[in-house]
Amino acid sequence: MPSSSMRLADAQSQPVLSPPAPVAVFLVVTVEPGGEPEVRDLLAGLAGLVRAVGFPSPDGGLCCVAGVGSTAWDRLFGDPRPQELHPFKELEGARHRAVSTPGDLLFHIRASRTDLCFALAAEIMKRLRDAVTVQDEVQAFAYFDSRNVLGFVDGTENPVGQAAAEAAVVGDEDPAFSGGSYAIVQKYLHDVDAWEALAVEAQEKVIGRSKLTNIELDVPGSHKDVNTVTGPDGEELEILRGAMPFGRPGHGEFGTYFIAYARTPEIPEAMMRKMFLGGPESGPDPILDYSQAVTGTLFFIPSVTFLEAIPERFVAD
Repeated sequence: MPSSSMRLADAQSQPVLSPPAPVAVFLVVTVEPGGEPEVRDLLAGLAGLVRAVGFPSPDGGLCCVAGVGSTAWDRLFGDPRPQELHPFKELEGARHRAVSTPGDLLFHIRASRTDLCFALAAEIMKRLRDAVTVQDEVQAFAYFDSRNVLGFVDGTENPVGQAAAEAAVVGDEDPAFSGGSYAIVQKYLHDVDAWEALAVEAQEKVIGRSKLTNIELDVPGSHKDVNTVTGPDGEELEILRGAMPFGRPGHGEFGTYFIAYARTPEIPEAMMRKMFLGGPESGPDPILDYSQAVTGTLFFIPSVTFLEAIPERFVAD
């Protein structure tokens, strides 16, 4: 049974546990000097803004998760800080690199309709236009039966229900920030031509799953194998993935926007070390021969309670 404190933290959290949606917008911005008051006002009123935009379309499922990067946290809120918030840790392997890129704020917008995501993103930027600089904006979409643009089902191993909350939501270990979460985001671009030149059997060995049926295959060193991290007792450590495809075929751009919500960033960071650096039992993730990470940022997702208290804690500058 989950503890009462964990249930309370879950109730306080932003909608990190919301189910996958057909449409998403990922917006990453940096805060300009002097833009802090506008950002705090936006974050404090974000829940109300989402309700206002989504009210005419109650079946649209509009929701938004907002995150704050390490440097921006000090400028916006000062102390105390979430215990494990730090800049994204860049990784340089023999063959692959996980880059660290600028990002002070993350907005992860989801809905069943493109117009709702568009309208909310437009309203957010209307309020922040002079206070921030956009670093990345990706409009993502569900692709066939939960597949990525490489043709394989994605997100199969996600925990559900209370297990998802246990994996993604901070509890008693950091009581000042209970109900929060950590989000790591990376934007991957795929070499689709090289990937499609592989036979299906070769693709399956890279991924570690059957392409048609999504059945797990016993392939040591595969993408599935490398992305499995276990604890000291041998139990599998879980995160909540929300990766979605995106692309611009006319520009030859095909990608996956990866986002992982976690109770602690240690788990997705351990996965990335295995992916990019390899380990004693396997080399780097073979999917990286066909996929390049072009962004990398880490954010803390404050609880709804924290955001709603911003006007009481901070006077206008």
